[in-house]
Amino acid sequence: MSEEQFDVVVVGAGLSELSMARRLQKRHPQLSVMVLEARGAVSKDLPAANGVDQWDMGGQWVSSSQTHVTELIREVGLEVFPQYTEGKKVHHVGGPHAKIKTYITRILSYSPSPCWTSPRFCIDHLTQNISVEDPMSSSNAELYEGMMLHTFMEKHICTTQVKEELALCSHIVFGLEASQVSFLFLLMYSTTPGSGQEFRVKGGTQQLSEKQDSENMKVTTSAGTVTCKAVIVACPSHLAEPALPAEHQRLTQCLHVGHMTKLIITHPTVRKGFSWEIVARPSEDCPLSITFDATSPRGNPALVGFITGVQACDWCDRKKEERRDAVISSLVKYLGPEASTYIHDEEKDWAKEEWSGGCPVNVMTPGMLMYYHPSLRKPFGRYTTPLHYHSGFQMCPSSLSMKELDSVKGSKCKSSKCYLLFGLVMTAAALVMAHLLAKPELGF
Repeated sequence: MSEEQFDVVVVGAGLSELSMARRLQKRHPQLSVMVLEARGAVSKDLPAANGVDQWDMGGQWVSSSQTHVTELIREVGLEVFPQYTEGKKVHHVGGPHAKIKTYITRILSYSPSPCWTSPRFCIDHLTQNISVEDPMSSSNAELYEGMMLHTFMEKHICTTQVKEELALCSHIVFGLEASQVSFLFLLMYSTTPGSGQEFRVKGGTQQLSEKQDSENMKVTTSAGTVTCKAVIVACPSHLAEPALPAEHQRLTQCLHVGHMTKLIITHPTVRKGFSWEIVARPSEDCPLSITFDATSPRGNPALVGFITGVQACDWCDRKKEERRDAVISSLVKYLGPEASTYIHDEEKDWAKEEWSGGCPVNVMTPGMLMYYHPSLRKPFGRYTTPLHYHSGFQMCPSSLSMKELDSVKGSKCKSSKCYLLFGLVMTAAALVMAHLLAKPELGF
């Protein structure tokens, strides 16, 4: 590809990026728009019970509370289907020799205790006065922003089980240890309603790096160079190039990205009484933190699992066969001998992914919400990247999943870029939407 001139280059072909490009050309057909993608599809064709079927190795879930992304899904014609949750669920914390519990209710019940009796009760109690739009205006914000999740657990939680559950939540939600996550950030994240695993959808996020000059942008790829008047980028904060302004740099230096390895294991037969939902405290013998049913829309049985946090670090340099054997052994322990008769196993360590560097999100450490959170909204030059990977939560009080963040940032970036760079006239409704998205304190 030789060097070409475009009005706008959109880097990345995820939901938000394709939405921006589509809306730009639909509303302003005079603009020339180029979409660049760094890698091929994240989905893979894997051996299955009925031959070969497709599974996504990246983000795949959305929920009905995520109104922006569900609107996008309808617009672009993607399909969703419910996550299977019927049957016995497995819960194992307290170490490798602790009792393995099974239950069929939606949420595991806990024994009565004078102390906080469950992670859900603990988090629900503390999030009642947390503002997603402006977390530092919340009650006790400075206190919570000054500590890690681990610090809070050690000071205020007296039961070992609840401590283990909250630490496991940090693994599963962020791919990080409790000692790496700001407690206020966790509360803000938990305040949003809805479940991120309600429906399954195919998709993923892609990124690329670029360079800019004073009047035009030059986006360089392995296939060539593109010159444009504006570039909209979906890039994790820690991979941004050229270097961001000082405020952005200070922020991104303390934005840890999670570490997760995703596993897909196909099986010859369907579940026998189990939902294939497992929550387990990882150990030397069990690398898994959580699993779900991943049976395809065509009915090919499969299980999806995640190795997270420090376990992902510990296991990533071992041989693939060693990881596979440990995973299968754990599944047999929890689901029975049928789990050993799998067809194929596939894994993706997102920390080794060149264009992501980790999974699922960037997470703030103490002090970041207090001092540097506002800098996320500030674009610079002709380079629009105020919404790196994690940061759509500013504009998205309804949900914080990767897919919903994608759709919100797509709406905001498209509206603001059209007006500021090209002077294109927007409707009153579009102007109001752009203003509300940029000012979440107004209660959008």
